[in-house]
Amino acid sequence: MIKLADIARQPVATATILIAGLGLLFLTIGDPARELLQYDREAVLAGEIWRLLTAHLVHLGASHTALNLFALILVFGLLGREFTLGQWAWVSGFAVATIAIGFVWLRPELQWYVGLSGVLHGWLAAGATQRLSRGHKDGLILLAAVLLKGFYEQLVGPLPGSELASGGPVVVDAHWFGIVGGLIGVWSLRLHDRSTAV
Repeated sequence: MIKLADIARQPVATATILIAGLGLLFLTIGDPARELLQYDREAVLAGEIWRLLTAHLVHLGASHTALNLFALILVFGLLGREFTLGQWAWVSGFAVATIAIGFVWLRPELQWYVGLSGVLHGWLAAGATQRLSRGHKDGLILLAAVLLKGFYEQLVGPLPGSELASGGPVVVDAHWFGIVGGLIGVWSLRLHDRSTAV
């Protein structure tokens, strides 16, 4: 039987619980939290750069929050041990930065965004790549799945039913930018490992 104390001793599990807790807290606060923390292009350009990070912690509503938190638990349940907490933070930084750059410079028409799904796609891509590099064939299946989903969304649009499930519009560019950021993050970790091994 899994004990809460055992989970708390695992840093990645603790970080997962913290992210989930923040998502639930902001859901409870509601519109004031979302309006203060969401990606808002005009506000970001006016200097409110914290929104580039905090947008990933607020959601459209209860169904969107539940969907993202379920995916969070699934991703870290499957792949949480592929990196240390510091390495996950590194990958997260690349995913968040790539999404931010993509939104601000490549998608100027996007006025607002909320949700964790872009970063989740980055975590999934990075974790699957790391798992594959360790010889686990299921890593290839996971990586292929997230890449195919990303390509499909770029060519066709959101997966059928995803807007209904999340309770609002799905910004598929966040998913694609997250995937790219996650892959850059894991690649940079490998470069670092090679440079320190020399």
